[in-house]
Amino acid sequence: MIGVSEKPTSDQPTWSSKLAFILATIGFSVGLGNIWRFPYLAGESGGGAFVLIYVLCVLLIGVPLVICELVVGRRGGMSPIATISRLAREEGRSPVWGLAGALAMLTGFLILTFYCVIGGWTVYFVWLAATGSLTGVGTSETQALFDGLLGNPAKLVFWQLVFLSLNALVIIRGLNAGVERAVTVMMPLLFVLLLFLAGYGLVAAEGLKAVDFLFTPDFSSVTFGTALDALGQAFFSVGVGMAAMMTYGAFLPRTVNIPVTSGIIAGADTLVAIIAGLAIFPFVFALGLSPSEGPGLVFVVLPAALASFGGGGLTFAFFLLLAMAALTSSIALFQMSITWCLERGLPQPRATLATILPCFILGLATVYSLNLASNFFPLSFLPGYETATMFDVLDKATGSIGLPLAGFLTALFTGWVLRKEILALEMGLRNDSAFLSVWWFSIRFLAPAVILVLIFGGVSG
Repeated sequence: MIGVSEKPTSDQPTWSSKLAFILATIGFSVGLGNIWRFPYLAGESGGGAFVLIYVLCVLLIGVPLVICELVVGRRGGMSPIATISRLAREEGRSPVWGLAGALAMLTGFLILTFYCVIGGWTVYFVWLAATGSLTGVGTSETQALFDGLLGNPAKLVFWQLVFLSLNALVIIRGLNAGVERAVTVMMPLLFVLLLFLAGYGLVAAEGLKAVDFLFTPDFSSVTFGTALDALGQAFFSVGVGMAAMMTYGAFLPRTVNIPVTSGIIAGADTLVAIIAGLAIFPFVFALGLSPSEGPGLVFVVLPAALASFGGGGLTFAFFLLLAMAALTSSIALFQMSITWCLERGLPQPRATLATILPCFILGLATVYSLNLASNFFPLSFLPGYETATMFDVLDKATGSIGLPLAGFLTALFTGWVLRKEILALEMGLRNDSAFLSVWWFSIRFLAPAVILVLIFGGVSG
């Protein structure tokens, strides 16, 4: 007889409420991927066609994989490595499957090393806006400020440490007193700021052009690369393949309906990405600037655009929003390593230090690849990596290979190792449920096939 999986320890923490879990998980999904990466990718890829393909990728691949990670996480109740190993043994399979969890954790941690450097950029721009340094600036001034930041390793390290310290202040207090309290304050404020910026931009700037750009597909500009970027963005934005969803699922009470909650998480994440586009592109079009400015769109073009409309206050609101989005995501990525350390008997303060310190040290590779080591290409002997800096290597390896491969292995483990009746039990569904059958097919066949295409594109590109 199949029963409810027992938690490994009696003092295992759980989310205090469904709302706290949803806010925390949305906070993880809603990060720089939505507000920084999505707009510039949409701008580079022609707008509406990219948005449509991205939404389809979230529905067909993102949501099923979110369900996967939450189901596996709650069933195992431990860190991703221990969870997958334990569930594999319960099914009479090799605990070597735990390497799938290890890959996801490693990928998430490597992302965290450069994510915290970029998070430092957001805090730096909050400081610039708060001190009036972004008032009345043009793109030449913001470009100089941005270049001055990237070219100064000491300044980058300082703001990286500031961002890491903000994370430490939250995670050292634990799941309920730290993570929950932080997200229940930051997430509502994040949504209010984003809606305010989007509403202001649609009314005061070129709102109609932004709407047309984001919602009118031009399929003549769609290439295989566009679809690959949209699929990769769905992975990066929703947050699958990096173990954080599985970790948050380990603290999930059994009263929470996983399929419904997964839909809410993915829906909110997608909505935020689209609203972020509506908050950014009206100002870009109003100044006659190009939406295909790439990564510099947020840190170079947008401050100048916002300064010409709302002055310092509007710019401060945007970068505060960006910094909070970065922080809620990095907190979740830190939590998976914290959980792993706690399982090994480390107290919360030591677990926090054991996670923060390696992240800082490895993050220096990103810092120095932007300046002193910008001409160092560690994998120049590989096709496609001839001019890839250490930062580029980390970005490509995690985004194009690590995330999809971890997602692929998670899908295989869930669909081919765990019994269907166990999955039905965790999801609160009957074995003959139509939703379960569709999801089951997606996880066993559709998702792995599509992910393999993404992996192939990432390796060959």
